[in-house]
Amino acid sequence: MRIKKGDNVIVIAGKDKGKKGKVSKAIPGLDKVVVEGVNMRKKHLRARRGGQKGQIVDFAVPMHVSNVAIVDPKSGKATRIGIKVEGRKRIRIAKKSGQKI
Repeated sequence: MRIKKGDNVIVIAGKDKGKKGKVSKAIPGLDKVVVEGVNMRKKHLRARRGGQKGQIVDFAVPMHVSNVAIVDPKSGKATRIGIKVEGRKRIRIAKKSGQKI
């Protein structure tokens, strides 16, 4: 999985297609990512103590990594990721512009 926590991504498939966001969590074992503000669900919480009200909480749920693409730092559009070896380090680059991610 080449998408990591902190990457800026764009959704390329599904109900939130076209939305951009930052990856807040990557789950490599399931090939899923959680993107801030995308794929939101509502959860109804019961009141904990007497006198306290119940509430509805919005939270982002994981989506498959194939439904998102990295945002190219130069153009702001979706791009694929390439690997470039410099010395002993492997550096991720955007295929469209060739810039470092």
